Amino acid sequence: MIEVLMAILIFTVGLIGLGAMMVTATKANQTAYVRTQVTFLANSMADRMRANPWGLWNGSYDDDNYPLTGTPAACDAATGCKPADIADRDKKLWSQQLRDSLPAVGKTSIKCTKASGFDPSAQYQMRPPYSGSCVMTISWAERGFATGGGDDAVASGSLQSFTWKFEP
Repeated sequence: MIEVLMAILIFTVGLIGLGAMMVTATKANQTAYVRTQVTFLANSMADRMRANPWGLWNGSYDDDNYPLTGTPAACDAATGCKPADIADRDKKLWSQQLRDSLPAVGKTSIKCTKASGFDPSAQYQMRPPYSGSCVMTISWAERGFATGGGDDAVASGSLQSFTWKFEP
């Protein structure tokens, strides 16, 4: 009888350990998913910036207050858009993607620095290279990691951050 009770005890301890492992694996999968989304969103905005070199050169993508709110400009074949309008549309659409794809978005920014000594104004019609670098920082709160403020608390100090320096 004692042997059967010991076997049940050992089996129960093993099941408890297996349950804890499943919870940890689920949290790790969710974290990996969110980080994949952040990488995708960063690449998406970098591609938008590359597609609008005039807006990039004029600093239209630089902002410390992402995600932005508001309605994006309607750019179509009938009305057209200027580079600054395209940049504004890109920023607002990307901001909506940030809010939709991440659990809670914290301070997010893009800041581009032009290379010194290069003036692209004579080459605008030829789509000049940017010849500078940009730094994109995306912050978010992951579910279950907030301290004292519950899930998705962006002010709790539990923010995760992705910083990427790239050349568009």
